[in-house]
Amino acid sequence: MSFPWAEQYAPKHPFMRYMDEKLPLPRLVFNAVGGGYPVPRNLNYFWNFGVLAGAALMIQIITGIVLAMHYAANAGVAFDSVEHIMRDVNSGWLLRYAHANGASMFFIVVYLHIFRGLYYGSYKAPREMVWLLGLVIFLLMMATAFMGYVLPWGQMSFWGAKVITGLFGAIPLVGEPIQTWLLGGFAPDNAALNRFFSLHFLLPFVILGVIILHIWALHIPGSSNPTGVAVKGPQDTVPFHPYYTAKDGVGLGVFMIVFSLLLFFAPNFLGHADNYIPANPLSTPAHIVPEWYFWPFYAILRAFTVDFILPAKLWGVLAMFASILLLFFLPWLDKSPVRSGNYRPLFKKFFWFGLIPCVLILGYCGGAPAEEPYVMISQLASAYYFAHFLIILPIISKIERPLPLPNSITESVLAKHTDGTLGDATPAPAA
Repeated sequence: MSFPWAEQYAPKHPFMRYMDEKLPLPRLVFNAVGGGYPVPRNLNYFWNFGVLAGAALMIQIITGIVLAMHYAANAGVAFDSVEHIMRDVNSGWLLRYAHANGASMFFIVVYLHIFRGLYYGSYKAPREMVWLLGLVIFLLMMATAFMGYVLPWGQMSFWGAKVITGLFGAIPLVGEPIQTWLLGGFAPDNAALNRFFSLHFLLPFVILGVIILHIWALHIPGSSNPTGVAVKGPQDTVPFHPYYTAKDGVGLGVFMIVFSLLLFFAPNFLGHADNYIPANPLSTPAHIVPEWYFWPFYAILRAFTVDFILPAKLWGVLAMFASILLLFFLPWLDKSPVRSGNYRPLFKKFFWFGLIPCVLILGYCGGAPAEEPYVMISQLASAYYFAHFLIILPIISKIERPLPLPNSITESVLAKHTDGTLGDATPAPAA
């Protein structure tokens, strides 16, 4: 979005003027994250998670490149190469733990980023493309994380690869050829390990490219804000730098403290003990589970236990993929003209007391054994998850009576410092 009141880049040093003429990279940075990019003045700390996700990705890329120098993608020595990194490589334990726990931190901030978007309506026009590209990033993250989980070649790595790739075998006609093509054989072995390692190394750079598109798409309409109302003029904005670079710096400091506590005091807290046992195709673990950030989807997969027209396994696979794909249609499922959940009382209740507990319950059941009562609870939670987006949200958008919106961002900010009234605020929908 072009803001007429945005500060213009005007280099003063002769060398910077030369650079601006020949390769305007400083101008690009200035307009993207500097004073040339005005942002709403009322952004809260929920808007920090995009920057934190970028920081987590850079941690993964840097540590991953160094780890790849010492890792051997061969089923005979992969497990030993990881132990070599942990025990013999200088600071190898730090790099390996930083990479493993960095993945968890990456998913934590991305999940918070997604739920912020869901609550504040960041998926609505004119930011549909920003939302869609964000979901593409999420899918790429899931693929990258799954392939990375296989690389240590422990028990959970091997059997996780066998179970997840086995899901494709449930697809009629083409399922088994796809599964064989993915693995390069009939079971996880050297071919699968080499393919997963190559893709695990490549995909973070693909994610980085899509993030650039994500940011580019964001800069066209501009950032959303907690009220959901559109920017009306220069009084509603402040330059991104120094106001929000400072705020992001605070968030990054908190992120690094939490990350350091996890890294140095509980590096195996989010992992699985069975992955410190070398992969054994002849010994099936008692309880096969993926990493914690896949648990909600794993619970949906296991919720289908009865064959009905199609095999239960196929229903589970379809539901698992549908649970993510339906988010791509969210901008058109929620037809409410009001973006922010702060002004949607009915939506707020179903969000905080319906969707959030539902996802947490699915996560808990996904990590629990595939037995009762967890299977039944997974079935109920899965049913509510789909009902929330496909039934409840469209009905709410039609029957809900939103609260009065502020006339501008500035008005909402100033109201916090007065008596709390919004003057001539009207219930007009967000622009």
